[in-house]
Amino acid sequence: METQPRPSSFGTPQQEQLLKSADILKSEIDKANLQLLRNVSDFHSWKLDPESDDTLDLAGVKDPAIVSADVAAQTTFLRKLKFQYLEQNAKDRYVKSIVSDIDDAPIVTAEENKDLLASNVAKKERLKVAKSSLAETQADIRTLAPLVESDYEKIKDTASEASALAQKIHDARLALTRLRKMHPNPRLTVPLADQKLVDQVEEMQALNDELEAVNGQVQGVKEQVKRGVLDVEALRAERAEVEKAVKMARVEEDDARLVPLYSWYSASTSLHRSMADLHESYTASENELRLTYSVDSPVKGGPPHRVTITLIFAPDTRRLAAVQTKGLEELGVDVGDLVDAHVQVNDVHGVVAAILGRARTQHVA
Repeated sequence: METQPRPSSFGTPQQEQLLKSADILKSEIDKANLQLLRNVSDFHSWKLDPESDDTLDLAGVKDPAIVSADVAAQTTFLRKLKFQYLEQNAKDRYVKSIVSDIDDAPIVTAEENKDLLASNVAKKERLKVAKSSLAETQADIRTLAPLVESDYEKIKDTASEASALAQKIHDARLALTRLRKMHPNPRLTVPLADQKLVDQVEEMQALNDELEAVNGQVQGVKEQVKRGVLDVEALRAERAEVEKAVKMARVEEDDARLVPLYSWYSASTSLHRSMADLHESYTASENELRLTYSVDSPVKGGPPHRVTITLIFAPDTRRLAAVQTKGLEELGVDVGDLVDAHVQVNDVHGVVAAILGRARTQHVA
């Protein structure tokens, strides 16, 4: 069946030319009358006697050597049969010429014998030439038959492959048409895709630079945290020594030094309350301390505003676990970052001072 050329919708001119050449080659192969398959079927269906129903069973004969042997045997038999015929024919003519009358007997002259001999010699020469030509033709057939078969198989495979590739190209074109219908304009062209790729590369480079900068800052913060942890550990050791010294100092109740110390402690506490505007301190539990401070009122001329800071420690330790605040919402102050930073380093005084400082600074601003 002849393959009709398909209209081009994409591809380079060289590709279209190759596809067109493949279609033309397949059409020529389909139209060519190579007679290879027909000769095989004719060989297997050949009859010795056209009028007889008996056929020579050659379905299993595929070796040319076997066929050549059969032909040689039949040729030898035919030659013997021809010789017997000529011999019988000559005897019959000789007997007829002897027993018949002289007038009726055919007269064979020497001239006729010479002519007949010359004719036989010429026929023998032609027969010899024909046999030589037939032998050369058979030799050529034996030599070229495998080559022709190989070329035929290659052409057949190439034609099948070309047909399959043409079908794949047609299917690809249909798939591309469906994709174009599913994704109408504007489509992402090659220049736009290249530009988008360049933009993404630049963005990734900028993000990598930013990531390196953040990693550097994180490393610096880690170093600061390490130094802070070392300072805290040193202060803990110092505090433990001081507490141990206090426990060892057994002061009697009637010691005269208690009154001045108590007076100094009370005065110091009053001074701290007045300086930090500490309104109230309350121990809610063994690990919870509530401190209430006074800050300026958000309303001009109003009463002082109360800010409560609740310090929660880990049980049976002196480590700060969490910090809760109350009263900062009315001032519009957010201290989440301060709380997290100071809780990590267990800085109680620092977190209280930072919260109060931000609350008062925010209010003044």
